Amino acid sequence: MQATLLSVLGLALLGALHAQDTIPIQADFQQDKLTGRWYSIGLASNSNWFKEKRHLMKMCTTIISTTADGNLEVTSTYPKGDQCVTRNSLYTKMEQPGRFSYTSPRWGSKHDIRVVETNYEEYALVATQISKSTGPSTMVLLYSRTKELSPERLERFTQFSREQGLTDDEILILPQTDKCMADAA
Repeated sequence: MQATLLSVLGLALLGALHAQDTIPIQADFQQDKLTGRWYSIGLASNSNWFKEKRHLMKMCTTIISTTADGNLEVTSTYPKGDQCVTRNSLYTKMEQPGRFSYTSPRWGSKHDIRVVETNYEEYALVATQISKSTGPSTMVLLYSRTKELSPERLERFTQFSREQGLTDDEILILPQTDKCMADAA
C-alpha cells in the first residue's frame, strides 16, 4: 500500500515537473524591450483566490523596469473598492532569459514566471507556476501596451490558458476601467 502511494506521488510530481518544462519561453528574449507600461487585459488561474475574487477584478496597469542588477521591478496598480492599490514585486532573473522567480513575502508562495511570447510593441503572454503550502496553481496573464487587443490575441490567450489545463470558468478578459489608470504614470 505504501509503495503504491509513493509511486502515485512520484508520478504526480514527475507530471508537475514535466508540465513546467513544457511551458515555452520567448525565443531570443530581450528584457529591455519588455520594460515600460502595460495593461493587464486577461487573467486566467485555477487558484482559490482567483475563484473568490474573479467577479471584482478589473483591468490594471503594470510598469516593468530593470533594476541595476538586471532583475525586473514590477509595479501593478489596480482598483480595489473605491481605492487604487499598488503592489511592487521583484522578479529575479534566472539562467534562462525570459524566466524569472518570485517569492511572495505575504504568502510565502514561490512563483516560476515565464514570458511565453511577446512582440514587445503590442502584447505579452506570461505564464506562472505557483507553489504554495495549499498546493500548486497556474496563472496566465495577457498584457497589452493599449487598453484593447485584437480578437486574435485574445483568442491566443484563451487557447494557451486551456493548453495549461485551465477551464473557461478560470479564464477572464478583464473589464476595462479608467479608475487607477492615470496613477500609474
